[in-house]
Amino acid sequence: MKKGVLLVNLGSPDSTSPKDVKKYLGEFLMDKRVIDVPLWARTLLVKGIVLNTRPKKSAAAYQKIWWDEGSPLIVLSERLRDKIDEHTSIPIVLSMRYGTPNIKSGLQ
Repeated sequence: MKKGVLLVNLGSPDSTSPKDVKKYLGEFLMDKRVIDVPLWARTLLVKGIVLNTRPKKSAAAYQKIWWDEGSPLIVLSERLRDKIDEHTSIPIVLSMRYGTPNIKSGLQ
C-alpha cells in the first residue's frame, strides 16, 4: 500500500451546462446524508421535482461565479493541493465527494 494524502472537498459540476449541473445535483441530493428522508421520498423530491426544475436556474448561478480556469472550488482546491505538494515528499491527491475527480479515482 502506498502512503499519501487524499484531500477531499464537496465537489462541483463539470461545467455550467444544465446537463452537468443536473448530474451533479442528482448525485449530491440523492445522498441520504444530504436529504435525510426515506429513499422513496428523496427520490420523489429529487428526481420528480428538483432535477426537472432546478438545473437550468442553478446553471445560470454557476455561470455567474465560474472562472476561466473552471469551478472556483476545484481551482482553489487544486491550488491548495499544489501548495501542500511543494512541502512534502508524499503524493497529494485531490478528490471530490460529489462530481469529479471522485474519491475512488483519488484512491487509485
